[in-house]
Amino acid sequence: MLEKYNIDPRSIGRLEVGTETIIDKSKSVKTTLMDLFAESGNYDIEGIDSKNACYGSTAAVFNAINWVESSSWDGRNAIVFAGDIAIYAEGSARPAGGAGACAMLIGPNAPVVFECEFLPFSLKKTATPSAFGSMMCLLIAAFEQSLATHGNHMANTYDFYKPRLDSEYPEVDGPLSISTYIWALDGSYKSYRSKVAKKGVDFTLDSVDYPVFHSPYGKMVQKGHGRFLYNDFVVNPQHPKFSNVPADDILKVEYKASLTDKAIEKTFISVGKAEYAKRVEPSMRCSKRCGNMYTASLYGGLASLLSSVDPANMKGKTISMFAYGSGFASSFYTMTVKGDTTEIKEKLDLVNRLANMKVVPCQDYVDAMLLREKNHNAGQYTPTGSLDHIWPGAYYLEEIDAKYRRKYGRKPLA
Repeated sequence: MLEKYNIDPRSIGRLEVGTETIIDKSKSVKTTLMDLFAESGNYDIEGIDSKNACYGSTAAVFNAINWVESSSWDGRNAIVFAGDIAIYAEGSARPAGGAGACAMLIGPNAPVVFECEFLPFSLKKTATPSAFGSMMCLLIAAFEQSLATHGNHMANTYDFYKPRLDSEYPEVDGPLSISTYIWALDGSYKSYRSKVAKKGVDFTLDSVDYPVFHSPYGKMVQKGHGRFLYNDFVVNPQHPKFSNVPADDILKVEYKASLTDKAIEKTFISVGKAEYAKRVEPSMRCSKRCGNMYTASLYGGLASLLSSVDPANMKGKTISMFAYGSGFASSFYTMTVKGDTTEIKEKLDLVNRLANMKVVPCQDYVDAMLLREKNHNAGQYTPTGSLDHIWPGAYYLEEIDAKYRRKYGRKPLA
């Protein structure tokens, strides 16, 4: 991101990291990334890692935005980095795994603004324009915050968690994970609607042009989109779009039972099928190609959207974001594209990069997982394998010494 957008490292005053993939139980990923700023002599950078499953990136985004708005802000921009490796033990969950990372530049005068057109735009600051940047397979866009509203829903569950330090694999309760995602979506959406209602806004999914979701896998996003429509239906069952919905049957189902009711799920996925193809599919490119990217997933969706829609058609559009992390934490918020996203789309080049990823046999992946298992927590370790499939300009682990200190190399850009 720093290179693609010619960003002066000295212009960064905060670096927030959202990740659940720890490399040390004490040392943060943020401290490792400080190597990128050493040559410029910029060691005055606030921020540290945020962790809660896939939600850590959104916590990091909120932290960065709040800093820019606060009395602590020193006029510089912030960077939010989100990255993870999502891997599972052999079994039904393994195909949902993936990996990805993104970086976002956050500050005033950005083309993508953290607020919605229907909310008051009351706070303005002047500084260097921002552009929201891309790392491995992801993104580049920009943000300015102004009286944004977050709908949140958080509770204590054990749907997905990582209690074992001797293994990278999580403990997963599949059915609970699905129902918790839906419960979180309901709660954060209801909270958001309640807050904007106090500002005189009657909010529904029709209030936004593009809904973007945290995507554990594609089917879950279809369920989530349908669930938003279910929420809108419960509030206004007489709306014409629900004319074919069996209202009496749906409304008599108690809320807890509705979380796992297959008839409700199928009904509203069907109601939203055409809408999904037009408004949600453009944000699914990364999810389909890279699998679950954990903290990078939601923002990979935003990257996909900005890369899939022509900038001329993107300007003025409103985007909703549903952030979720198991355990659990969730938020629903909105943003508006107020500037030109051409530079974002062109420098990201996401569509071409995804298309150029090499497909390998499943056995290659199985072998890679066995190698990771063998060397988990290893010291005095030098990775084996070819660098041929590493992207030009990407960083890779060269070695871990006897004191568990990590050394990274970088593949040449050309």
